[in-house]
Amino acid sequence: TMVRRSSLVAVAGSAIAVLLAGSPGAEALSVGVNPIRKVVNLLQQMQKKVTEEGEKEKELYEKFECWCKTGAKNLTDSIAAAGEKIEALGAELKADAEEKAKLEEDLKQHKADREAAIKAINEATAIREKEAAVYAAVKAEHGANA
Repeated sequence: TMVRRSSLVAVAGSAIAVLLAGSPGAEALSVGVNPIRKVVNLLQQMQKKVTEEGEKEKELYEKFECWCKTGAKNLTDSIAAAGEKIEALGAELKADAEEKAKLEEDLKQHKADREAAIKAINEATAIREKEAAVYAAVKAEHGANA
């Protein structure tokens, strides 16, 4: 669109020059409303408008170009940071999985140890109850003999 506007400006400028230079009796007609003058004024207005639009478009293009450069850099930095974070989280996940497996093994061992302790307590209680019964019988026998 910049090329089209530039060529339009050049054509308008050429048309203005031709109309001003090559119009016979331009001075005589300039007193009233001259159709050629209307065209010249219209072309001048078009040239001014096209020039202004070109400047605005150039400014917008520069802003967009700047945004693209900084946006691409920001995006690249974000991608790199995310890649590093993925690696760190992957390592952390692996470590957590290993710790979980270790804790599950520890839990199984502790449950087995607990069951063995309960069994040992029950066996010791049964032995002490038998010993208490024997002691009571011996004491009763010695108390009756005495």
